[in-house]
Amino acid sequence: MNKTDRLLAIVLRLQRKDVVRAVDLASQFETSVRTIYRDIEALCEAGVPIIGAPGTGYSLMEGYFLPPISFTVPEVVSLLIGTDFIEQRFDDDYRIKAQDARSKIEAILPESVLNETSRVRKAMRLLISDKPVTQSKEKDYLEKIRRAILDERKIGFHYTKGLADSEGERHSVRTVAPYGLVLVEGSWMLVARCDLRQEIRHFRLSRMTELIELRQRFEFPIQFNLSEYTPLDDRHLHVRLRFNHEVADKVKESSYHYIEEMAEHQDGLIVVLRVRHLDEVLQWVLSWGADAIVLEPESFRSRISEEAQKILKRY
Repeated sequence: MNKTDRLLAIVLRLQRKDVVRAVDLASQFETSVRTIYRDIEALCEAGVPIIGAPGTGYSLMEGYFLPPISFTVPEVVSLLIGTDFIEQRFDDDYRIKAQDARSKIEAILPESVLNETSRVRKAMRLLISDKPVTQSKEKDYLEKIRRAILDERKIGFHYTKGLADSEGERHSVRTVAPYGLVLVEGSWMLVARCDLRQEIRHFRLSRMTELIELRQRFEFPIQFNLSEYTPLDDRHLHVRLRFNHEVADKVKESSYHYIEEMAEHQDGLIVVLRVRHLDEVLQWVLSWGADAIVLEPESFRSRISEEAQKILKRY
């Protein structure tokens, strides 16, 4: 990295952090601390209002902002594809913000970069689905939950689980403290502490109804960090399947989230699923028809056989 690029990078780093030590800058840019001192001095002489001194750290004067002076074509394409994704997957408020951001980005681009960016984008397309990716109800809930998270207020809703509980119930009323939203394989999930279960649970927005924002407030636990949060993995059951060679590529392309491992064999593609309950994968296995056979466990082989008999009786 030459000196000019390093000076710009230092300013951008200072914009993102309150105080940055010279030793940290030296480590980041793989140079000496003495060189960083000279860079800071050069920036100050150029009129950049840097506050601080050797041994304490540096920061920018409040209110100072240096916009990026240039974008490469790949950088612009990355940003604009990001706005496309937000328009498709987020609520209406963020959809409008994404459109505004795209307009601002395009407005500051040199014509040559804008033309080249347009040419590259025409060769790429973000195609998530051929139907609305997020239903209007889900978009409305997404906005309400996002607001509740920021306001630290609880929410209430009716919830329908994918599988019935031990008492045969699928429907319940929940009050939760919303901690964060996660987009998992195209579906929005809420990570929240459930008052009913007294622990962190996950809820699909598509399975919620009658969502309301409550006046009751909550405090985020100090130890909780959504970006570092890893849910408890309680998938202890293994299902071993064999698929015919003719559908092996389709199975691989399915990216089914329960797949633990796959291996090609002479007799076909061997796939191991790891699940909490066998019912979670019943429909998926049945969807492959005679192209899939359950090798184990024996109880699941019997269940598939029973379902096949039920299907046969309907025809």
